[in-house]
Amino acid sequence: MPVINRASELQPEVAEWRRHLHQHPELLFDVHGTAAFVADKLKEFGCDLVKTGIGRTGVVGIIKGNRGDGPVIGFRADMDALPIHEVSGKAWSSKTPGKMHACGHDGHTAMLLGAAKHLAETRNFKGSIAVIFQPAEEGGGGAREMVRDGLMENFAISEVYGMHNHPGMAVGTFATRKGSVMAAADQFDIQINGRSGHAAQPHKSIDPVLAAAQVVVALQSIAARETDPLKSVVVTVTKIHGGDAYNVIPDGVKLSGTVRTLLPELRDMAETRIKEIATGIAMAMGAQAQVSYHRGYPVTFNHATETAFALDVMRKVAGAQAVSDEFPPAMGAEDFSYMLEARPGAFVFIGNGDTANLHNSAYDFNDEAIPYGISYWVTLAETALAA
Repeated sequence: MPVINRASELQPEVAEWRRHLHQHPELLFDVHGTAAFVADKLKEFGCDLVKTGIGRTGVVGIIKGNRGDGPVIGFRADMDALPIHEVSGKAWSSKTPGKMHACGHDGHTAMLLGAAKHLAETRNFKGSIAVIFQPAEEGGGGAREMVRDGLMENFAISEVYGMHNHPGMAVGTFATRKGSVMAAADQFDIQINGRSGHAAQPHKSIDPVLAAAQVVVALQSIAARETDPLKSVVVTVTKIHGGDAYNVIPDGVKLSGTVRTLLPELRDMAETRIKEIATGIAMAMGAQAQVSYHRGYPVTFNHATETAFALDVMRKVAGAQAVSDEFPPAMGAEDFSYMLEARPGAFVFIGNGDTANLHNSAYDFNDEAIPYGISYWVTLAETALAA
């Protein structure tokens, strides 16, 4: 099935916006240039309201339909880049060393801007569309900050939808699933304290390095022996810091890592067992352990009714054969989860083709996906808010 004709017409212009954003990446909440670019475009399109500074540097545009009063539905795109040095070799590569759009947020922003331009031209719906441009998805919790800043209440948003590109999926395809679609992401720090001494006389010390090694191995039992094999949990130690000399047993060792879960009960279990395992092993070896557990992004949970609706829209845009409704849950995290906790909605994936993977220094968003993304947003708006 063809995409919307206007979306195809807009593709070259939207690609230019995308490449401009790609050349000027900004991190976390420091997206002032990107936010200004977005706000200027929304004003140029004739949005009825353009509000900046939401959740520090977020932008919201309101587009009112010409078919009468109705609800407000939110469409979200993320704006921030990553602290990665780009090696894609593209003519529009990042002009800022050490920063690049390695996750396609430039494409997400550009596609939603393209949809906003079309919707502001046609206004073929009742109610209003809120186009939401969010900072700090990459670890800063920008969605949480926008929600805390009154995003849903101040704009009377009743439903909210998000979209992310997916390398390895063909351009022109879509995918999602009901329920848990991306994982909760937590972090932990374990400080193990022993007693320092000469490395040649370990019996006069309490070795925190040995205790730390035992803890690292034992933590793997949470997934391997304490979790239903048909359910998912990841416990990964990513940092081990301790000691400064070859011949000194140190006083302490610090372990740090991440936990990924798709179910609240597994999240609770993992937190409890990490604390029990670390403190128990340390105590058994004469050491002490202090565990700090930090809950990050919650599970990205797609609501059933809104996901079914989004799937119908994707089928209208791409055809049934190009849409998957059983996309496997990912153990990566996404802070759109905060918006889905605040309002019903769905998070979907759009094909980026055979490109480098996300967060890879050679990655680039595929501009051929732009007409499909614009068509999805426009069709979603006109179908959800049909007169």
